[in-house]
Formats: sequence, structure tokens, C-alpha cells
Amino acid sequence: MSAGWFFLAAMIGMYGVANLLQSMAAAKTTAHDSLDPKLLMRLARHQTYVAGLLCQVLGFILAFLARRDLPLFLVQSSVAAGLGVTAILGVLVLKWRLPRVELALLVALCAGLAALVISAEPHPSRQLGIAGVIGLLIVLAGLSVSGFFAARTRGVPGSVVIGALAGIAFGAAAVASRPLANVHSFERFISDPLLYLLIAFSVVGQMLLGLAMQRGSTTAAVAAMDAAAAVPAAIIGLLFLGDKIAPGREWLAGLGFLVTLSSVIGLTFFAEPQHHHQVAGKHREAETALPGVHTRGARRAAARW
Repeated sequence: MSAGWFFLAAMIGMYGVANLLQSMAAAKTTAHDSLDPKLLMRLARHQTYVAGLLCQVLGFILAFLARRDLPLFLVQSSVAAGLGVTAILGVLVLKWRLPRVELALLVALCAGLAALVISAEPHPSRQLGIAGVIGLLIVLAGLSVSGFFAARTRGVPGSVVIGALAGIAFGAAAVASRPLANVHSFERFISDPLLYLLIAFSVVGQMLLGLAMQRGSTTAAVAAMDAAAAVPAAIIGLLFLGDKIAPGREWLAGLGFLVTLSSVIGLTFFAEPQHHHQVAGKHREAETALPGVHTRGARRAAARW
């Protein structure tokens, strides 16, 4: 049995805890309207964010090790399962109130992931050529430009848009890490351009994820991130990196991926905001909400009065 399965399970737990801790810190930090590296410095002042970042780093290492044998369509989709861990912890620790439709989508997400686990076949990765490295550089430049403009989007739509850009960054990091995980020589490892692309995409993705969580909905931000990370990585893995599906289970892999992706996308539409705060450099009148009730529901109640 491949050790990748153990790394995969541990990764899901680490990412779930990381999402929750970073969301708590983002809610306490003044929101930004630009892709500003200072955001990470402000977030780093909170012990909860540092703890969440350490969990995310550990989750990333576990994902890196899992990608040594397991296909990208499985590992990247499994990252989304961390949403279930985040949601459970949010309900238990922060008293989040999740709508029934959100709970149903989380259950469907886990079912889709189970189908992917059954259909995946462990296999080492092929290496990316110079064309792949150039392609990743182009994606990195495009993300920097897109993030500059998307950072001005607010509310749940902002969580979705910026979270999706973060997902593209982390998906590109996954593509770089799959062949890199199969480099066994230390000299080759530290001289491989994929290592530095991996670091660059991770930093950009981390900044974008911090911005997305500040927009109000952790679930929407992480769901959009996972959806955007899963699809391109799965396609590239199957076409160029030698990812394999168990013979005769192609239909199960397709169904599992479709259910997982649909659940994640559905969460971006039905997710409710979990926290609200002011935007940097601007003063806005605070919205009044009943304790423990989502702001959207509070506004509807106020309208009836």
C-alpha cells in the first residue's frame, strides 16, 4: 500500500484546521483593496494566523509527499475535503450556523471524493519540459495582474473571485510539485526552476487567500479556491504528467470529479458570510446583526421591520 494514502488523510485534517485559524485572523485584520504584501505582515501579528499558516505549511508538505505517487486529480480534489473539517470546527468552536443546503453540499463533496479515492491508481510523475516551465511563468505573471484588479471586489463575490485566483496559484504550485516530488537528487532538487516557481505560486496564493477570506465568507473563498485548483491541475496531470486511473473505473473517476467539483462550486453560491469588518483607509457604518445570525439574514429581518 502506498504511503501516499496516509499523507493524503493527514493533509485533509491539516488544511481544515489551517482554513479555520486563518479565517479567524483575517476577520480581526483591517481589510485591503489591493494585493499588498503588507497584508501578510499584519496577519502575522495574530498568533492564530501564524498557527494556521504552520498548519497550512504542514498540509502543503503532506500534499507534496502525497503527489509523489498519487494523481493530481485526487490530491487536489482531496484538498477540498478540508472544507468539511473547517465547517465542523467552525460549528463547534465559533458557533457557525450552516444552512442545510451547505451541509448537503459538504456531504456530496465527501461522496465525490470517496469515488476518486476508489478510482485513483498510484504512479510516479513524468517530468515537465522547458515549455511547461515557461507556461507556469506566464500563469504567474497573469495572476499578479489579475489579483491587482480583483482585490477591489467586495462581499461574497469578492471571496469567490479572489479565492478562485488563489486556487489557480495553488493549482499551478501543485503542477510544479508533482514532478519535483520525484526528483531524488538534492543537487537537482535545489537547482530545479520548478522549486522556485512552487515557492512563488505559494506566496501569491497565500496573499490572495488572505484577501478572499477578508471579504466575508470562508466557505466561499476556500470552495472557489479548491474548484479553481482542481480542474486545471487534473487535466494537466492526466495529459502531461502520467497520472493514471484504475482500468475500468474511468466512469467512477469522472463521476466523482463531477460531484466533487459541482459541490465545491455550489458552496460558492450558497455560502453565507461568517464575519465582517472595515476596509483599510475607509470608514463604513457598521451593520447591526443578531448574535450568532448571518448578516444576510439579519438584513432580511430588518427589512421586514
